[in-house]
Amino acid sequence: MTTILDEKDLYLLDELLTDEERMVRDTVRRWVAGRVMPHIEDWALEGTFPAHLVPEMGELGFLGASYTEYGLPGLNSVAYGLINQELERGDSGLRSFASVQSALVMYPILQWGSEAQKERWIPALGRGEAIGCFGLTEPDFGSNPAGMRTRAVRDGAEWVLDGEKAWITNGSIADVAVVWARTEEGIRGFLVERGTPGFSTVDHHGKYSLRASVTSQLVFEDCRLPEEVVLPGTTGLKNALACLTQARYGIAWGALGSAMATFGAALDYAGARVQFGGRPIAAHQLVQEKLAWMYSEIVRGQLLVVRLGRLKDEGRASPQAVSMAKRNNVHVARECARLAREIHGANGIVAEYPIMRHLMNLETVYTYEGTHDIHTLILGQYLTGIPAYDPPPGRGKRW
Repeated sequence: MTTILDEKDLYLLDELLTDEERMVRDTVRRWVAGRVMPHIEDWALEGTFPAHLVPEMGELGFLGASYTEYGLPGLNSVAYGLINQELERGDSGLRSFASVQSALVMYPILQWGSEAQKERWIPALGRGEAIGCFGLTEPDFGSNPAGMRTRAVRDGAEWVLDGEKAWITNGSIADVAVVWARTEEGIRGFLVERGTPGFSTVDHHGKYSLRASVTSQLVFEDCRLPEEVVLPGTTGLKNALACLTQARYGIAWGALGSAMATFGAALDYAGARVQFGGRPIAAHQLVQEKLAWMYSEIVRGQLLVVRLGRLKDEGRASPQAVSMAKRNNVHVARECARLAREIHGANGIVAEYPIMRHLMNLETVYTYEGTHDIHTLILGQYLTGIPAYDPPPGRGKRW
């Protein structure tokens, strides 16, 4: 696997990292190179998630790496980000799994769960002995989670949950789902275990993107739950959105891993591909312009997330700062994959090279955990003080 940004480090980015951070990065990189890269194209073509790797990820400390409770590694935010970078350098599906497990499942349990819930789930999730998923998005409500229709109603000592969630990573393989539902007390989180009567899943088939990842729909029909599965500290949509901030931070790092993979492949290919009089295509100005853009944007993206990680550890990273990093770095990764495809020519569409797999994956990463446009509006509101998510009152919508 190309490590080009370490070999051509104009801004000496490695010097911004501690010895521990570099060790974490290199450990994940070696594991991905040995355990993922020899098989990932086959898994993607077959539409298979490598579930057998989950216990290894747990044993190596990739899951819940930034938490200290229950024997978890307690790494700082930059080291955690580097884990995401290297996992997505392999494949977005692998990083998506780790992001969901760590930021969307373990985080809300640790933040708002009871002691019994934490003891029941956190050690198992951290070791990869249990898998979790996060149920917020619905078939009709993606960018507007406040419109959710899933409801939970009290019935004596129980809750009755009804509704659907869509595009849920890990859904059909999860042992526990963190499900957000509207109640008379506001939007609250519930821990719904696999096998609970009234809870079923169905996978989304026909995906061209994130093929080495499980994506499912969750269905709740008269699903009866005991009081002890409610996350007691959840009081509104703000809790679910806080989870998304955690996930977006990891994505901002992970997208750079994808960008590094496609850029490295393009640089290698341009140096080896000979055309027009026996010269490599890397000698052509148009190719060099593409490579220079990719490299410059990746370096800028890395500077962005390293600073963001330091702010996060100081408790000074705002959700808007995370939105900016997610928006910028996923856009960069998407453009890098597109440019790498151009440099590879026809070879860019075949599984011999990683380009098309990353390009297709990034179409999903560009959309989930807040679309590019939603993050634009988050930044727009920060800059102007004016929310622009809906048309002004009385103006109506154009569609």
